[in-house]
Amino acid sequence: MDTNEPQLPQSSRGLLSEFWHFLLHEKVWWMTPIVVVLVLMVAFILFAEAAPVLPFIYTL
Repeated sequence: MDTNEPQLPQSSRGLLSEFWHFLLHEKVWWMTPIVVVLVLMVAFILFAEAAPVLPFIYTL
């Protein structure tokens, strides 16, 4: 390992990396389904907002 390479501080890791590290070390796997459902809901809302499907969603 080159000692002249700057090392990134641990705080500069990404959000997903931090969350994955938290899940692995704290063993809070019950949070995974909650986060997955929230991400899927956000993805659906963003997709439906930009798609021509939007008028049909309100009629349900």
